[in-house]
Amino acid sequence: ETISVPLTEVVEPVDYEEYVSSHPPGAEPGPLRQLLEFPSDDLELLLQERECATIEPPVPEEDVQHKYLLGDKLSRKYQRYSTTQTPHNSERQREKQKGLVKQTFELDEATIDRQDEQDDSKRHSVSLDDTPRGSWASSIFDLKNSTPDALLPSVLERTAAEDMDRRNAENRQQGRHADLLGLYPAPDEDEAIERCAIPEVPKEHSGQRIMVKCLSLKFEIEIEPIFGTLALYDVREKKKISEDFHFDLNSDQMKSLLRPHSPHVAISTLARSAIFSITYPSPDIFLVIKLEKVLQQGDIGECCEPYMVMKESDSTKHKEKLEKLRAQAEQMCTRLGRFRMPFAWTAIHLLNIVSSVGGLDRSDSDSDTERKGTWNERKKKGFERMSVGEDMCNFTNFRPATLTVTNFFKQEGDRLSDEDLYKFLADMRRPSSVLRRLRPVTAQLKIDISPAPEAPHYCLSPELLHVKPYPDPRVRPTKEVLEFPARYVYTPHTTYRNLLYVYPQSVNFSSRQGSVRNIAVKVQFMAGEDPSQAMPVIFGKSSCAEFYKEAYTQVIYHNKSPEFYEEVKMKIPANLTDNHHLLFTFYHISCQTKQNTPLETPVGYTWIPLMQHGRLRTGSFSLPVSVDKPPPSYSVLTPDVQLPGMKWVDNHKGVFNVEVKAASSVHTQDPHLDKFFTLVYVLEEYSFPYRLKDVIITEANVEAELKASMAALKGALLDTCVRFLHQLMSKLILLIVHPPVIAGQIVNLGRAAFEAMALLVNQIHKNLEGNQDHHGRNNLLSSYIHYCFHLPTTEPVSPPYATLSRATARPTSLLLSRSKSISNSNPDLASTPATPDEEVQRIIGSKASERACNRMSAFIETASILCPPSRQIAKKVLLHEELALQWVVSTSTVREASLQQAWFFFQLMVKSMSHHLFLSSRLDMPRRQRFPDRFVDDIAALVCAISADIASRYHKDVELVERLNSSLAFFLNDLLSLLDRGFVFNLVRSYYKQVHINKLHTAQNPNSLTALRMDFIRIVCSHEHYVTLNLPCATLSPPASPSPSTSSTTSQSSAFSCHVQDQGVVSMFELSVPFRQQHFLSGLLLAELSLILEPDGEGVFFLHKKAISALHSLLCSHDADPRYTDPQVRSHIAQLYLPLIPIVMETLGQLYDFTDPSPQRVRHASVLVDDNDPDNGTISQSVAMAIAGSPLPHSKANHFTLPSVAGRQCSTLSAECSRTLLVCFLWVLKNADAGLLERWISDLSVPQINRLLDLLHLCLSCFEYKGKKALQRINSLTFKKSQDMKARLEEAILGTIGARQEMVRRCRGTTERSPYGGQENVRWRKNVTHWRQNADRVDKSEVEQESVVDGNLATEAALIALDTLEVIVKTVVMSELKESVLVGVLRVLLHSMAGNQSALFLQHCFSTQRALVYKFPEMLFEEDTELCADLCLRLLRHCSSSVSSIRSHASSSLYLLMRQNFEIGNNFARVKMQVTMSLSSLVGTSMKFNEEHLRRSLKTILTYAEDDLELRDSPFPEQVQDLVFNLHMILTDTVKMKEHQQDPEMLIDLMYRIAKGYQNSPDLRLTWLQNMAGKHSERGNHAEAAHCLVHSAALVAEYLSMLEDCRYLPIGCVSFQSISSNVLEESAVSDDILSPEEEGICSGKYFSESGLVGLLEQAAASFNMAAMYEAINEVYKILCPIHEANRDFKKLASVHGKLQDAFNKVYNQRMFGTYFRVGLYGCRFGDLDEQEFVYKEPSITKLAEISHRLEEFYSERFGDDVVVIIKDSNPVDKNKLDPNKAYLQITYVEPFFDTYELKERITYFDKNYNLRTFMYCTPFTLDGRAHGDLHEQYKRKTILTTSHAFPYIKTRINVIHKEEIVLMPMEVAIEDMQKKTQELAFATHQDPADPKMLQMVLQGCVGTTVNQGPLEVAQVFLSEIPEDPKLFRHHNKLRLCFKDFSKRCEDALRKNKSLIGPDQKEYHRELERNYTKLREALFPLINRKIPQLYRPLPLPTTPTQR
Repeated sequence: ETISVPLTEVVEPVDYEEYVSSHPPGAEPGPLRQLLEFPSDDLELLLQERECATIEPPVPEEDVQHKYLLGDKLSRKYQRYSTTQTPHNSERQREKQKGLVKQTFELDEATIDRQDEQDDSKRHSVSLDDTPRGSWASSIFDLKNSTPDALLPSVLERTAAEDMDRRNAENRQQGRHADLLGLYPAPDEDEAIERCAIPEVPKEHSGQRIMVKCLSLKFEIEIEPIFGTLALYDVREKKKISEDFHFDLNSDQMKSLLRPHSPHVAISTLARSAIFSITYPSPDIFLVIKLEKVLQQGDIGECCEPYMVMKESDSTKHKEKLEKLRAQAEQMCTRLGRFRMPFAWTAIHLLNIVSSVGGLDRSDSDSDTERKGTWNERKKKGFERMSVGEDMCNFTNFRPATLTVTNFFKQEGDRLSDEDLYKFLADMRRPSSVLRRLRPVTAQLKIDISPAPEAPHYCLSPELLHVKPYPDPRVRPTKEVLEFPARYVYTPHTTYRNLLYVYPQSVNFSSRQGSVRNIAVKVQFMAGEDPSQAMPVIFGKSSCAEFYKEAYTQVIYHNKSPEFYEEVKMKIPANLTDNHHLLFTFYHISCQTKQNTPLETPVGYTWIPLMQHGRLRTGSFSLPVSVDKPPPSYSVLTPDVQLPGMKWVDNHKGVFNVEVKAASSVHTQDPHLDKFFTLVYVLEEYSFPYRLKDVIITEANVEAELKASMAALKGALLDTCVRFLHQLMSKLILLIVHPPVIAGQIVNLGRAAFEAMALLVNQIHKNLEGNQDHHGRNNLLSSYIHYCFHLPTTEPVSPPYATLSRATARPTSLLLSRSKSISNSNPDLASTPATPDEEVQRIIGSKASERACNRMSAFIETASILCPPSRQIAKKVLLHEELALQWVVSTSTVREASLQQAWFFFQLMVKSMSHHLFLSSRLDMPRRQRFPDRFVDDIAALVCAISADIASRYHKDVELVERLNSSLAFFLNDLLSLLDRGFVFNLVRSYYKQVHINKLHTAQNPNSLTALRMDFIRIVCSHEHYVTLNLPCATLSPPASPSPSTSSTTSQSSAFSCHVQDQGVVSMFELSVPFRQQHFLSGLLLAELSLILEPDGEGVFFLHKKAISALHSLLCSHDADPRYTDPQVRSHIAQLYLPLIPIVMETLGQLYDFTDPSPQRVRHASVLVDDNDPDNGTISQSVAMAIAGSPLPHSKANHFTLPSVAGRQCSTLSAECSRTLLVCFLWVLKNADAGLLERWISDLSVPQINRLLDLLHLCLSCFEYKGKKALQRINSLTFKKSQDMKARLEEAILGTIGARQEMVRRCRGTTERSPYGGQENVRWRKNVTHWRQNADRVDKSEVEQESVVDGNLATEAALIALDTLEVIVKTVVMSELKESVLVGVLRVLLHSMAGNQSALFLQHCFSTQRALVYKFPEMLFEEDTELCADLCLRLLRHCSSSVSSIRSHASSSLYLLMRQNFEIGNNFARVKMQVTMSLSSLVGTSMKFNEEHLRRSLKTILTYAEDDLELRDSPFPEQVQDLVFNLHMILTDTVKMKEHQQDPEMLIDLMYRIAKGYQNSPDLRLTWLQNMAGKHSERGNHAEAAHCLVHSAALVAEYLSMLEDCRYLPIGCVSFQSISSNVLEESAVSDDILSPEEEGICSGKYFSESGLVGLLEQAAASFNMAAMYEAINEVYKILCPIHEANRDFKKLASVHGKLQDAFNKVYNQRMFGTYFRVGLYGCRFGDLDEQEFVYKEPSITKLAEISHRLEEFYSERFGDDVVVIIKDSNPVDKNKLDPNKAYLQITYVEPFFDTYELKERITYFDKNYNLRTFMYCTPFTLDGRAHGDLHEQYKRKTILTTSHAFPYIKTRINVIHKEEIVLMPMEVAIEDMQKKTQELAFATHQDPADPKMLQMVLQGCVGTTVNQGPLEVAQVFLSEIPEDPKLFRHHNKLRLCFKDFSKRCEDALRKNKSLIGPDQKEYHRELERNYTKLREALFPLINRKIPQLYRPLPLPTTPTQR
């Protein structure tokens, strides 16, 4: 065996090329073949034609037929399968998920059902069935009549286990979803470091575009044509930012006046709409509109006058005047039509348009408030960006506006310059503008301003070419207006442009003699000096011809030193010579029509030569003006030269100011660039000597000059370098590839060119930081490499855009020749020529005739004529070799620069290498022979050096190292397609050696090194042939002996002996050395993952995320890859990841716990648990307790987890990471070969298998379906944000991000990816907007789709788990240790049944469960009862499913379970018991329960029993029938419970009744008592809950005492009497019915000592909550002996502590219940008609409250008009009631005690506990009124007795006895007086004394005005002795009462006197006076005795009294 290598080191990879060549692909048949080697068409050459924006190619006229190519591009054909180019993003996932089948989930079905049900239940009436309630007969009748579900075929057949398994396995494989990861959310895009966007095709720059349409221009009077110009000006930059756009809105009549001057009108000059581009939007941009008219006599003011005073409408007044003006205008047009004069102007502030028209939202209504709102929002955003203005100027998205401009300012002749204009514009923005005060020229100009459309039709470019699409050339065009950007724009030229703008600014002729007043300047572009050489290159303005040979400036009347604002635009030729120049001629224009005065008189001349030393002259000039015509050959000199014999204006001073600007892709206008290009040109043309400005270039000095000019390039303006980037690069590359030959010597310029290139590239990067992708690559450079670079072939090459030629004096044909792009699809290239030269020759030879358009032939001819003979063609240097060499040897600044931009040189090298392979046809050679050794050595040295840089600088230059690291990885990724792959693997290894954590680095942040390695390996692994690179079909063997390929590992009969094979299998599942050698890349990746997940590792969150994300992304690629759909191929790919299974098993302890529903573990607890159903699919803990004898697995979810690592918190994985890791784990299980898995599992130990089972358990919880409702709540934002914040924090603490980078990130405004960890989520930012809109209203269809995907994921995940369970069972069958594992398997199965599963999964799940029970029945029926109980519960739950297929399966499983149990022991007590209990607990707790469905399942079970032929004669069918009927009975009660769901009293009554029905089934009675306790606690009835628990304890005690005689245990119910007299009802049913020893009886966990203790503890706790502290003592009296017997002093201490607390609290103020009698009358109440109850309500409930509650409740049930509340408490006469109504009578009652009882009941608690009698009083008079005078007032006392004492296990108890006592008026008086006397006594003796209370009572007794007060009572009843002797006693009693009363009053007064202060003395005296009066009045009445009573008389019988 091989030695082991620790994971931290990299093993030596297999020699890839060697392996591939020794295993030819032919050996593998079928789909596996493609996994063995790269496809032969891996690299392909594409010709890219450049998209031309205009219809005509934008090239100079000289070269019309030039073919417009982008250059060829070599591409990796399969790269589209790699994530570098096609990332996994949510959009792509969504596309793939479109056709998913929707899975059926009970969860979603149930919500729909429940909606309907709620509506129904309100309509139902409550009357129960006609048959007597709950009768056995009715129940059976219902059951017999229901229909069963479909029976499953073959359930009753006996099949062999193997066949059953095989059939199940086949069924499971049907309709499976092939790609698991297609259902899982796409990998986090921010982690996708390998993502490499294809750069944009280079194209011309354009800013934000707005469209301006001029609609109409109307003046008050129409007398002459008016012409307009539009242009944009930026006031802040003081710059004109667009060229002029000329428009003409004159009527045809006006236009006709000028017809003679422009007979031919070009359609291009008729444009009325223009598109302006704005690169730098700012709030300071104005659209300036200038108007001109034809020149006429008079200054501007005079000419404007008529427009300001006259109106067309008052035509009668001015008729003649107007006629005169019109005639005058006509005359002027005829004579001076060529000349213009300034007229008026105005400006539009663009910001107003954009912002006032209501920002972004196009549908805004225009109300002010919204305006303001958007403004403020913008303002806020603006401050964040630190400049309010720019943010608000978004010119791409505003609502189009139509403006009407009414006021124009007249032009002032002396203020026409741009300087003046800026002053005016600045002034315009002020509120008190000077301009506003001027009198305006009124007119109406209508303009439309809108964002320009994407691709407008009918557009002309600034050169007047037709921009596509241009459907019809006859349509009036729109013009694109050329922008002059306010600041630099860094974009290379990609189209030909060569425009010149000339701006005459001013001329000063004040010193010139003669008549020079109306001055016009004529501008011409001359090709030579002869007047005929004026070229027609000047663009026309509006309504005229397209091009002219001359242009005139406007004329200002009578001004000798005018200013101009003219712009003359010219289209200049590509090749300028020294003779091209601009000529200016000055004229005096005579406006009057005098005889023989010419129209124009020339008064001066000046000129500008355009070319000097090969450079175009532009800029500002101040020129002298010559009076005479210039002499011959003047054009090569400048006017500054004093020519002999010339006469100059003003002594040769500069009197004419003019500015010349060029917009050109030909002229760089930069001295450094010009010099470099000129020198290269000189070399190419070999035209020595050549004259440069300061030096003459000869063969001797050209090399030095060239090198100097290359070094000087860094001084060039960056803006210009970028504009000419493509040409610069191409020239530098050309100098490397074709070293020039000077004087016969080859001159190597490689080093100089490399340095120039490195510095240039670096400078571009540094200065254009904003223009980079997330790898820090500048987009300009990457698009250059991608589109424009290609190897120069042997001919001298022009730049990649041929048209951008050097405009020097070389012949155009040569200039514009193109290098040839070689296509490998050319049929003529069948044989491979030896050199590119031959190839070129051959193509040209064969195709010259066809390819004239390609200019290649032209090139060859011209080249042969023009190449000077002295020039030799030097040997070609290979670019990549030279680059590698120069890089390796470079030093200092150049090396640093090249490191900074390593990616550029790497890409250049790769591109060069691949072109070279193509051009030299080496692609078919073996990879080792493709490149020379010295180049390969250079590369190795380079990689080694760069890895060392990464390792040594990673904590200093974070950002550089990140970039360098990813560039290197991309480079190696590219090399894998070109070079020897084993060599590249070794490069990876050498990188790893350098960048591994060695001792030196441990101090500084090892995490960031790990992160770098993760990024590196992730990029390398993103190769499109990653799978092939890992040799997936190789067999794992020590590389020494290559063994035969066992591709079909599934075939069991393998050549190996079993042992060897298993050894092999083990090493396939471990990161063993053979594994890591053969699967080199995946081994590296998994090793990293394994190290990062080590439990004692740092476990930094962002590293977890990185590693898991890398794995996830790769697996996603495999899933999405069309090449790998074949399952056999997939299983081979899965082999590359087998070690993931043990890795995940190792991390089990660190995974997020998805099984624990407690809120602190689950961030969205609120989401997962449905608010309104307490049951929510799983069974809550409290219910679990209620299932007698079956503690649910929740309490021990992880029964067999290995002890978790201590202190593991530090490295726990987040939910998101855990979930992703688990999905990857499932992916491997799904795709791995089942046979392999089986062989591996069979070698695992039991703890390991248990671990695996635990993982599956976790997976089931993790991917459980959440349901649509939950989805609506979370929608797309899962745990994202909190996680990301955590990652940010970690980063900050670890300091892994350079501060600079943070800043860069911030300024870019976009969050870029940091290679270190979870950066702020770009995706989060993307979603944020869509989240905001959806927060309130989630899009229905989206949730629908999401739930479909989620459902499919849940189903697939569960099925994978199920497949794995089956594999485990299979391996267990073979071995001995099966028991413990099987229990684990069953637990996982049960867990899966408990969740929300789809119907599809459940069918397979039940099949597996049936097979399991069939194979191992003893596991359920002999071992632990818990499993059986759980299984019954799960099956029953699914029997009540709303989905019929689930019911069919569940009921067949349940039936087979019974049958199996019966067959083992001929009775199935256990299943019977468990099923009954399960049903009870299910029914008692779940509200989502549908009895109709369950009834069908019961019927199905009956049907099975009837159809089961084998067992027909056994007692089994009958037992089944009994069980089913019993279950049905419970069910029927449940139905009623459901009806009374909203009526708590009725619900508890029903539960009570059900519990009573189980009097002889203790387990079930206990279950129901528990259910009741739970319900009471929920409603806050703690006293009742406590009593339910006491009853439960008593029940348990009864059965315990029957089982064993134990003196310290209570002896049954009797012991509990002290707690409640009701408990006796729990006494056991006589022994003959039931003995606890019987199988299945009292088997629950509560029937034990500890169960009893638990119940009592709970009872005590509930009493404590109910504040019944005295009862706690009684409970503990039973508990203490048990603890004492067990010597459990800890418990005793706690008990006594609790008792102490309880006794201390006894003295607190307490309130117990309030009681009401409620009578229900009317048939609507069903069973309850004419029943009377005493209701116990919470303390201080008012009568109004309970009556409102009941009235509202019953109104909702029966309807508002049906319920009537009877307002009195008189007896109800049933016959007087309306039969259709429901009557309620509610009366407040008080507890009633007999006198003897009161002796016992002393405390407040005594008087409120164990209450059975209640009383209420009803006053009446004999004539039927309720109240009358004292002597006629009777009273009825009603005493009620209830069936049980309060508090009881329910809150309302039936009244079983009622007695009434009638009091006569005198007795009523006696009671009243006794009450008053009592009150006085209480107030007097109260301690502490309460003077207020005392005075209140006194006032009531002795106050004079008391109506029906004591005095009146005495006067009514005591003034006469009654006639009826029966009343004597009463009379006497009343008399004595008054005596007592009088005495008490006295005591009270005395007490009061002692309490009062001086301020109350008077009041007290008043009281005393009143009392004296009262006493005197009473005296005679009190002292009159009845003589008869004092004689011994035989006593008359009096009515009974109490």
